Amino acid sequence: MKIIKPEHLKKGDTIGIISPASSPDDLSRINKGVSYLEKLGYRIEVGKNIDKQTGYLAGDDSERLSDLHDMFRNKHIKAVFSIRGGYGSARLLDKIDYHLIKKNPKIFVGYSDINALQMAFFQKAGLVTFAGPMVAVDFHDEISPFTEEVFWKTITSTKKIGKVLNPSNEKFFVLTKGRGEGNLIGGNLSILTSLFGTEYLPTFKNAILLLEEVNEAPYRVDRMLNHLRLAKVYKQLKGVILGRFVDCYDLDPEKKTFTLNEVIIEYFQNQGIPVFYNFKHGHIKDNITVPFGLKVKLNSTNSSIEIMESAVI
Repeated sequence: MKIIKPEHLKKGDTIGIISPASSPDDLSRINKGVSYLEKLGYRIEVGKNIDKQTGYLAGDDSERLSDLHDMFRNKHIKAVFSIRGGYGSARLLDKIDYHLIKKNPKIFVGYSDINALQMAFFQKAGLVTFAGPMVAVDFHDEISPFTEEVFWKTITSTKKIGKVLNPSNEKFFVLTKGRGEGNLIGGNLSILTSLFGTEYLPTFKNAILLLEEVNEAPYRVDRMLNHLRLAKVYKQLKGVILGRFVDCYDLDPEKKTFTLNEVIIEYFQNQGIPVFYNFKHGHIKDNITVPFGLKVKLNSTNSSIEIMESAVI
């Protein structure tokens, strides 16, 4: 597969704003996020259906798809930012014009449910995408200085990214020692497992797999990790990076359960490939922007995660 990097973003460039999944409960968050971007010196073009709401979706499938296609078709748009996640991205996968995406590569940003689009873009078009802050989630209020610095550097600099650091240089936990190198794929665990059996899931062969999750009880995390095991995913990988699993505990204190850490350790402590835990990425305020598709090197000897190239050209 030929991997395609988008052009880097410059002050004065135009950013397109869309809602491929759900709409925020408070639509004023969109305006606040747009104001933040404009203050930084970017032009903003908002999708024509951005304020639509259809059930739990940000407009029906045709409306959300139209905004996505319009942004990639528009030559003036240099980046496409998602409003939020929620649900609905996967409903678009079999309707997207991937030839259009491939011929018009742009910076594409989001996380959570947006992960379905990111994996499909990589599989179908070879496009490097970014699991990073969203307009109505991270930009509507005071943004973490750490998140802000990492994100803008990742999408504006053509230099090799190099070693990735946690906030305050907090150490990564090494569950399994070793070294590994491969292209980074993955994202949200439940979104990833929902793509099994479809043509939109990238190959796991010789890849580095990133996983994060939110609001899933330990038995549900167990179920999904076991799904990966039964599909022989772990045997194909060169390494694993575990991001934050936020609020992944059982709410009933009387219920018999394993802890999240017990589940994680059972699946990853003896995989024969390097496994890193406590990578600050996911549904958190201090969030490392992750460029999917790039070459990543793991080294447990010095507990380092290194991105071997730039994310943009």
